[in-house]
Amino acid sequence: MELRHLRYFLAVAEELNVTRAARRLNMSQPPLTQQIRALESELGVALIDRSGYRIRLTDAGRLFALEAGRILEEVRRAAQMARAAASGASGRVRVGFTESASFNPLVTAALRVFRAAYPGVEVSLEEHPSTETAAALREGRIDVGFVRPPLREGRGLAFDLLEREPLVAALPLGHPLARRKRLALGELARETFILYPRAVRPGLADEVVSGCEAAGFTPRVGQYAPQLSSTINLVAASLGVSIVPASMRSLQPQLVVYLPLEGEPLEALLGVAYREEEPSSAVRNFIAAASEAAASAPRRER
Repeated sequence: MELRHLRYFLAVAEELNVTRAARRLNMSQPPLTQQIRALESELGVALIDRSGYRIRLTDAGRLFALEAGRILEEVRRAAQMARAAASGASGRVRVGFTESASFNPLVTAALRVFRAAYPGVEVSLEEHPSTETAAALREGRIDVGFVRPPLREGRGLAFDLLEREPLVAALPLGHPLARRKRLALGELARETFILYPRAVRPGLADEVVSGCEAAGFTPRVGQYAPQLSSTINLVAASLGVSIVPASMRSLQPQLVVYLPLEGEPLEALLGVAYREEEPSSAVRNFIAAASEAAASAPRRER
């Protein structure tokens, strides 16, 4: 028995007229009659009562018609689901992100672009330090990650740069330099810095330290904060100054002043990491959505 036999019988059952059913199926009547009789022979039951002027379904025929319709609907649904999965219109994407990336509007924009284009895809979010993202990708715990390079354990992984975000100085509100419009990094040479451990955020830590050294000093670190949000809280408590991504300016604005830096810009790179041979169309679509969001994002002021 093939699916076409079910379609043939269902057309006859719905039309209760072989001629009309044959016309609907774009075939002639004799072959259709033969196919129905062959189906009855295979089942060993009569599906159609042909004793009267007009054909009628037997009890077996009515039940078979109901089940045949259900089966064909399931096949149609399965085909739709397969096509949706192949195109990336369904499925699941597990997205990892660093704490600092969560404050960047580009991440929100990428999620919004993807959700608008592929509402049938489930998106789950998980926070990971940049240093753990590579392992999470390799082990299949996430499918794509918003990270700041460098990406450790990069073999077999790919990284697409999305944005070069400027770094800014974060000063307590009452700091003598807080009223300035811009700041040269060298003006912070005598300050106590609140930074983040290189083991957790090597890219950001290296950029800040190398920038300070280029300005002629090595930052004097008074405290290492495990999270960038904790860094801002410590600055707000007047325990020191820091250098943070510009997207952090929304934190503690009543207690912390954020000043652009003069001279050679310091940048916090942000991009998406993923497996090089990613088989999922949904994941590939998400990566494309992130690139689209980055291309249409307004340019940040330095």
